[in-house]
Amino acid sequence: MVTPAIFAAPLMDRNSVIGIILIVGILFGYTLWTMPSEEERARAQRTADSLATVTAEQYAQEAEAKAKAEAALVAPEPIQLPDSTSSPEDQALIDSLQAANLRNRFGAFSPAAQGEAQEVTIANERMQVSFSTQGARPTVMLLKDYRTYHQQPLLLADPDSGLYELKFITGGTDVSTKDLFFTAEKIGEDAVALTARTGDAGKALRITYRLDSATYFMHTTMEFVGMKGEVDPRNLLFRWEIAGLNNEKHLPSELQKCGVYYKYFNDDRNYIGETKAEDKKLQGRTNWVAFKQDFFTVAMVSEEGFSSNGSEIAVSPLDDTTHTKHYTAKLLFEKGRDADPAVAMRYYLGPNHYGTLRRTEIPQFQKIIDLGWGIFGWMNQWLVIPIFNWLDGWGWSYGIIILVLTIVIKLLLMPLTYKNLVASAKMRVLKPEMDAINEKHKDGDALKKQQATMDLYRKAGVNPASGCVPMLIQMPILYAMFRFFPASIELRQEKFLWADDLSSYDSILDLPFSVPFGYGDHVSLFTLLMAASTIIYSVINQKHMPTQQGMPSMKLMIYLFPIMMLFFLNNYSAGLSYYYLLANLISIAQMTVLKSWFVDEQKIRAKLELNMRSPKKKSKWQQRLEDMQKQQQQTRRR
Repeated sequence: MVTPAIFAAPLMDRNSVIGIILIVGILFGYTLWTMPSEEERARAQRTADSLATVTAEQYAQEAEAKAKAEAALVAPEPIQLPDSTSSPEDQALIDSLQAANLRNRFGAFSPAAQGEAQEVTIANERMQVSFSTQGARPTVMLLKDYRTYHQQPLLLADPDSGLYELKFITGGTDVSTKDLFFTAEKIGEDAVALTARTGDAGKALRITYRLDSATYFMHTTMEFVGMKGEVDPRNLLFRWEIAGLNNEKHLPSELQKCGVYYKYFNDDRNYIGETKAEDKKLQGRTNWVAFKQDFFTVAMVSEEGFSSNGSEIAVSPLDDTTHTKHYTAKLLFEKGRDADPAVAMRYYLGPNHYGTLRRTEIPQFQKIIDLGWGIFGWMNQWLVIPIFNWLDGWGWSYGIIILVLTIVIKLLLMPLTYKNLVASAKMRVLKPEMDAINEKHKDGDALKKQQATMDLYRKAGVNPASGCVPMLIQMPILYAMFRFFPASIELRQEKFLWADDLSSYDSILDLPFSVPFGYGDHVSLFTLLMAASTIIYSVINQKHMPTQQGMPSMKLMIYLFPIMMLFFLNNYSAGLSYYYLLANLISIAQMTVLKSWFVDEQKIRAKLELNMRSPKKKSKWQQRLEDMQKQQQQTRRR
């Protein structure tokens, strides 16, 4: 019998056992002897409670003192003396101490440290921007030509959110514009100058905002009048934080397209934060930084560039149904010691419309809209968007425009579709020969079977890959459309049939629960029709394709892929599902017409038989491939 390992150790002798018992007994007895009595434990608990109370009160007092100190930094409280001291001399002393306190905190800008916040508004035909005189901060940024999904005025950011400031050092004192009160002077209807005064009438900080009459830009200058040499231009720090608002129909889809985009002068456009909270220190001189939402953007553009030495950007989702994400940009400027301490920027406050962004002539600014990488983006830029814009000029509804766009693209691809059908027909008419090869080598060497098949293709003049090439060429367009429709602001809130917004999902039934795996709580009819048409197209297409042995999973894929797309596209743009539906229906019609009238399998069979009677010589590539196969076969036999 095998003894378990735990019992395999030698048995302890009697002395060892007695020793262990004594040690345990001593430890147990010492514990009982040193254990405090009930009265001692109660006294200790009262002492601990008293200490906790004192600690909590002390913490509260320290927190209150800290809060008062921080509040005093923003707006120092007037120095108060007892009521009995009300003489002019005492009041003069109070005023003197208060002025000294402000000078210590705000330096030369102490006269601007107190005031009353007011609102001032500028506007043009496109937008309206309001500013608070406390901090010279943009509060309301409203686009006049757009509304939210719920038909409310469209704001580019929550007016009550975030931070807006220019920090600088003067006279050894750190000052932030958020703590200063400005006087406002409107310059017409579309511009305003906000001035923070100093004790010297010839010195001030003036911030000017002017709306461009032809674009969505707001030009901004922050200049220190008469203070060159008193403000270090290398330490100018601009910070802007905003919270984006939920302006669209489907918040989860909107969140997926919110992020911070930026571009270095010597690199391509890049971005952070579309899928998660993220922050980044800028690594190069930066041309522009954009707070991008689904269809609208707030961007900062600098001709001089933002410095890589300390500039940072960040974005994070907000956990409520009112907002999208919180955006942050902390930017320094490329300035030398002797430069003028002034900041000039342009703010883009407008829609993510490809043509509008491209016409700004800012390098890669249109790439705020993600049209896909590489060839997919090129397809959208040079094919899809020009056709779409041309059709848009006819004044049709966007449902009709998508229909015509689909027809145009399918007509452009028809030669490839025809070539694919011919390649499939060639493979299909060779089925008797393929069956004979399969029967001959069903129990033989697979390599010989492959060689015989390739020899048949060579003699018949058939390229088995020729049917795949047209499909591969069409794939970039399918993916380009996948990027184009959800990003097209033209489709935003455009109605068609039962869809109330072609840029978001359509719904014919709202469910009282949410279906898992990303399907959601509604039923999209365009997506259902798209999935059904995909199954029909796949079934018809399979009938036109040659039978492939050893590929039983193909029948499963006919139904599995549309079901996957049904879940994947249920929350996507209705315009995208509508396009895929139209593409399937037109493909079915093209296949039927071309197969019936233009693809004659009898003529194809006769031509292949003629080729087999006078086969072409093997190409060098075919000969090399055959030699490699023979060499592999010999190696296996060894």
